[in-house]
Amino acid sequence: MSAKGLLAVVIATVTLTLAGCSRDEPVAKGDGGGTTTIAVIPKGTAHVFWQSVHAGARTAARELGVSVAWQGPQTETMKDQQVSIVQDFIARKVDGIVLAPQDENALVPVAEEVGRAGIPLVIFDSAIASEQYVSFVATDNYRGGVEAARRMAKLLNNKGTVIVIKVDPGSASTNAREKGFEETLAKEFPEITIVGSQYGYSDRMKSRAAAEDLLAKHPDVSGVFGPNESSTFGALLALQARNLAGKKAFVGFDSSPELVEALRKNEINALVLQNPFNMGYQSVKAVVDHLHGKEVSKRIDTGVYLVTHDNMDEPENKKLLSPDLSILD
Repeated sequence: MSAKGLLAVVIATVTLTLAGCSRDEPVAKGDGGGTTTIAVIPKGTAHVFWQSVHAGARTAARELGVSVAWQGPQTETMKDQQVSIVQDFIARKVDGIVLAPQDENALVPVAEEVGRAGIPLVIFDSAIASEQYVSFVATDNYRGGVEAARRMAKLLNNKGTVIVIKVDPGSASTNAREKGFEETLAKEFPEITIVGSQYGYSDRMKSRAAAEDLLAKHPDVSGVFGPNESSTFGALLALQARNLAGKKAFVGFDSSPELVEALRKNEINALVLQNPFNMGYQSVKAVVDHLHGKEVSKRIDTGVYLVTHDNMDEPENKKLLSPDLSILD
């Protein structure tokens, strides 16, 4: 083969490889894969929560006969990269975009670009400060915070002190959980006081550092609340390092293998769970329904679930704690 021919082969191979990093092409008959392409852009891609969203999105795509292009930042604090991903999909003229905005304000300009391009937009997981979307598919995050507060109060017999490992000031979903938690304690359980809070910025190690600082300042604190996976896991590590795991009331949010193990060992007393599979499924379905001229609800609630050591092995809770991701293989 000539040098020119070899170069052409290399370029073609690299192009196909890069395309495969961001697109879910159908792998079997009945998988979907029509000419309609829906871009799904999560806040991040590393955590099992987003993998479960991906599984739901792919399931919907196969059932509805469309293709899903899945691409997101590696971590949940890369706002500029998420904007660039949305802009790339606009340029590719996909048929619909499903977006979980990392920041409710920072993603507004690019969301409005989607609208100007005539591409239907569904927002999922976390709200955006705009009405330029077809539907918002998410957990009732405020209610999740309410449920966490009530479980904390039960653990503390309605009296004590609590620290909160917050997530990110720009994240609408976790802000709502934190607000629901704080306001419920203040209104319903006035003898429980939040004595400190710090942001972990969607990072496990930063969350651990925040928890360690708060535990050092408040060694006699009664309870700990983590409003997402990274904050919950960071707090767990801090408690384990101080030999306090299982000795403080501890309510977290979301699931991962480490958190499931801690729940089984009673190092975590309760996890407030979402249904990320359903979130991915309903988001893709909402876009496709809109494209087909069907009426779509402006708000689709995907549920809140409180899971404890005592009910974690119930079939539905097991599915939420350890979702089946085999469709992604």
